[in-house]
Amino acid sequence: MFITNAYAQATGGISSGSSLITFVPFILIFAIMYFLIIRPQRAQMKKRQEMLNTVRRGDTVVTGGGIIGKVTKVYDEQGELEVEINDSVRIRVVRSTLTDVRVKGEPLSEEKPKSIAKVKASKKTETKAVKQASTVITKKEKATPKGDKPKL
Repeated sequence: MFITNAYAQATGGISSGSSLITFVPFILIFAIMYFLIIRPQRAQMKKRQEMLNTVRRGDTVVTGGGIIGKVTKVYDEQGELEVEINDSVRIRVVRSTLTDVRVKGEPLSEEKPKSIAKVKASKKTETKAVKQASTVITKKEKATPKGDKPKL
């Protein structure tokens, strides 16, 4: 035929060492994907499941649709909750649709209490300054008779 014996012998089979090297990039890609995607996602799913399992009566919850309400009843058998949105307005939601659980007494954000404390502190210092200024003015008024002008 047209293929010479020398050419056929040169092509030969793939050696076992080089076939192992071809799989190294695939193994590296899988390892990188495991540590960057799969492992953090598992941790996030575990944290979410723990959050959903700890929901109890009185907690403030946020649903996937953005509804914010207070849990009034927990139906463990069906995996549902009864959430009160407003006075005498209650809905039943599936536990898995919750996106956030705010435990009763938990502030909405951590920045608000700090800013409120700063405002209260500044109001206290303002009132102290006003009181001090008013006492200084009253002392000057008492010290000078009405007809005399104060000396500068």
